[in-house]
Amino acid sequence: MGFKEPPVDEFIQMTDAKIKKLEELRAEAMLGGGEDKIKVQHDKGKLTARERLDILLDEGSFNEIGMLVRHRSHDFGLENHRYYGDGVVTGYGLINGRQVYVYSQDFTVFGGSLAEAHAEKICKIIKMAGKAGVPIIGLNDSGGARIQEGVVSLGGYADIFLLNTMYSGVIPQISAIMGPCAGGAVYSPAITDFILMVKKSSYMFVTGPNVVKIVTHEEISSEDLGGAETHAKKSGVSHFSSDNEVECLETLRELLSFIPQNNMEDPPRVECTDPIDRADPKLDTVVPERSEKPYNIKDVITSVVDDGKYFEVQRDFAKNISIGFSRLNGKSVGIIANQPAYLAGVLDCDSSIKAARFVRFCDAFNIPLLVFEDVPGFLPGTVQEWRGIIKHGAKLLYAFSEATVPKITVITRKAYGGAYDVMNSKHIRGDFNFAWPTAEIAVMGAKGATEIIFKKEINASDDPEAEEERLEKDFKEKFANPYLAAERGYVDEVIIPHKTREKLISAFSILENKVDSNPKKKHGNIPL
Repeated sequence: MGFKEPPVDEFIQMTDAKIKKLEELRAEAMLGGGEDKIKVQHDKGKLTARERLDILLDEGSFNEIGMLVRHRSHDFGLENHRYYGDGVVTGYGLINGRQVYVYSQDFTVFGGSLAEAHAEKICKIIKMAGKAGVPIIGLNDSGGARIQEGVVSLGGYADIFLLNTMYSGVIPQISAIMGPCAGGAVYSPAITDFILMVKKSSYMFVTGPNVVKIVTHEEISSEDLGGAETHAKKSGVSHFSSDNEVECLETLRELLSFIPQNNMEDPPRVECTDPIDRADPKLDTVVPERSEKPYNIKDVITSVVDDGKYFEVQRDFAKNISIGFSRLNGKSVGIIANQPAYLAGVLDCDSSIKAARFVRFCDAFNIPLLVFEDVPGFLPGTVQEWRGIIKHGAKLLYAFSEATVPKITVITRKAYGGAYDVMNSKHIRGDFNFAWPTAEIAVMGAKGATEIIFKKEINASDDPEAEEERLEKDFKEKFANPYLAAERGYVDEVIIPHKTREKLISAFSILENKVDSNPKKKHGNIPL
């Protein structure tokens, strides 16, 4: 006897029943931990995992993967609580029309805790992002490891850490901390390229306030220990601090607009309506006559870049150096600029680390580097020496030296001592090194140099003060200028400040097809 098909109306009934079953499962999964848990999340002023993805991604572009995954644990009564998705929403979608993979932890399910199935979903999505060559974005909101699953949870973290490391420098990895992120959970975001946090609702720490109190007898709140402002201003762990979740997700979208999909692509280019030859006369007078007087380097940056737009990174940390993204003629550039308005723009431990990691990110993802230099040297003192300024300053030197992307430096004023070398000098493969007429390129400032070189003459003079002033003036005229460096070829051109934009666009244009390489090796040994 052959196979007999069921009547058409019976087939339709069977199909409808199966579709209904699927719809019921999907509806259950969409609720996460349930309406009550969602209400608690909203009462805390927080969005749910899915609401965050709706804001982050282009409308209607999200495709979920692993919606029906559930945990397999039977210990401590977990078998009675098997939520679909297991506390993390994973999938892919578009941001400004460009593909990304995403995962968003769901605090309504077991407090977003990570365990075997949860970690497997995240690992799967990271691997898919790596194969597709697109960014991976994690929205973190988790109470940590799921204690009931024991070492399996810890193993899940390590699996994620390994993938973060393997894909570092291959695809952009971005972490947004939307709630708690504690214990081992902090190390995945720490390996990724950028961390965003939300004030008053997100925090990161290895050990929480209760453990700190037991061990060190310190009483401190979660916010003060590891809140958004703490990590933005004191530790430098986070790169962006937002007032609310919507602002955080919008910042993330803007960040991605400057970055390529992977390490084999160039950054996206946008149409530029800002004239290439636009000259800003204010640049001719932005640097004060007195070399010790401060000015804001961001005024220089915004005068030069397209439409005056500067997307600053780590704005509140190590403010003596400013880093961020802008565009020149529609093309992304990474900017590193000494800030004379804060600590005279001196290099110290924190500013060196901050700039070094940014330089390495830009180099990994083919983003040209633009340096605005006004640096009097490295910060002296026991605090800096004991913290390891030698080692940390070497990180920035190493980062600029190994970078093979187009690199251009503009010396606006001071370029003193070893800091001159470090800030992308010609000697460490700067492609174009420009100087303004106000540039002072020397071993040290005129006053310090005069006191050392002419110490005997000053002491032997009938009027030491007048003699020192005269000698200092002579030293300035001879050395505190860009022309000796230009004679040596260490400066390619001394340019009129208001012509800076035009010069930079022209120079970056000729460098578009630049090819440079480093000696073959497994990897270098950066002074960590």
